[in-house]
Amino acid sequence: MSADPITTHGVALPKVRRMRFQFGEPEPLHRHFVEGDIVFSHLVAVLSGSFPPGEESFIRSVRRFSDQITDPVLKKRVAGFIGQESVHGQEHRKLNTQLADMGYPLVRFLLFAPTSVRQKVVLRIEKLIPAKVHLAMTAAAEHYTAVLGARVLSNDEIQAIPGDPEVWRLLNWHAMEELEHKSVAFDVYRSVGGSERTRITVMWFMYFLTIPVVTAAVALSILLDPTAWPRPITVLRQTYGVFRGPLVRGILGEIHEYLRPGFHPDDVPTEELLERWQHDLFGVGGELVGYVR
Repeated sequence: MSADPITTHGVALPKVRRMRFQFGEPEPLHRHFVEGDIVFSHLVAVLSGSFPPGEESFIRSVRRFSDQITDPVLKKRVAGFIGQESVHGQEHRKLNTQLADMGYPLVRFLLFAPTSVRQKVVLRIEKLIPAKVHLAMTAAAEHYTAVLGARVLSNDEIQAIPGDPEVWRLLNWHAMEELEHKSVAFDVYRSVGGSERTRITVMWFMYFLTIPVVTAAVALSILLDPTAWPRPITVLRQTYGVFRGPLVRGILGEIHEYLRPGFHPDDVPTEELLERWQHDLFGVGGELVGYVR
């Protein structure tokens, strides 16, 4: 299997890989599956729980403009984006089922809350938001995930964090594909006449809200975990470690680049990093070749 991305007229197309991760096999997941780290385990769980509904919303935001996309290459990139995001949601739901069974109540709520009610609420909110604002939110969120993905894949300290191997394989694959499609929603936004003012304004809101909201969700998740209650000093120390560690430290500086007028996601060079991980995961003898259905 070649690791080279499919291209059309020199433009790389996101490749849809139908994956089959097996969480909890042959050994069951430990409750705090990032070895010995309560806070990092809850952070990964909260992010994993939020990915499927978030990615469904991203897909809808792009599909709302499908009839306005005239560039055939962009159409193919959109199809790849939608395919990749769909598979991300499917595989994270597998992990989320395990996490819910292990006692992560926020993940359980996101996974098992009445689908029809939740869907109606989300769709109603989306209808209240102008379509281009919704698309701008997706483009901004994709910048967040691309920055996080690049950090996960480029930092040896992050890669050395001990944890469940299958969870790490999922995160590395997801991070790699986020880099593959990092500019698709952005290019759709531009192609349908989205303004710089709206793009930047939307990111200003997300810039100030995302980390506090995620922090509050992780804190609530930990408060709902009775196994963490007897270890408050450990939790405080690990919280400090997450904020001062390589995943979060300095991240707002990288996110801030998006606020520059004229910014484009491809201004951030990730090609070499992406090619290396495409080869390591899906090249001949790659770590995840056997995972593709």
